[in-house]
Amino acid sequence: MLTDAQKADVRRYAGYPLLADTTADDSRDFAYGFVSPGVWHTLNHRLNNLRPEEETVLINVYLTNLNTIESQIPASGTDLDTNVAAVWERNPNEVSDRQALFDDWRRRMCYFIGVAPGPSLGRGGISISRG
Repeated sequence: MLTDAQKADVRRYAGYPLLADTTADDSRDFAYGFVSPGVWHTLNHRLNNLRPEEETVLINVYLTNLNTIESQIPASGTDLDTNVAAVWERNPNEVSDRQALFDDWRRRMCYFIGVAPGPSLGRGGISISRG
């Protein structure tokens, strides 16, 4: 069973706000996922009812990689002041490239769990609206 910290990371990576004093259960949550025709589950329900093999994938593939990728984003800021050094030249898009990779992995995790990306993650891609 996932720890509370792992569940908080999943919620955060999925783009949903923290729970704080809100109770999430099988019928109340910020996040819902379409499971099969006519069946919806809350994110909380999905996380509490993972099969062992699904939990292993969620932890080893998604949470582990997302923790690593997330920590690399601020660390890449140490090179922002260098444009060219000897034969090394920084990638001016490094931070945005890392952020895009991070968001892609976050969306992949959402699809694996079966919930839509949350408000802080959005759907990704380009949106066009008529004004």
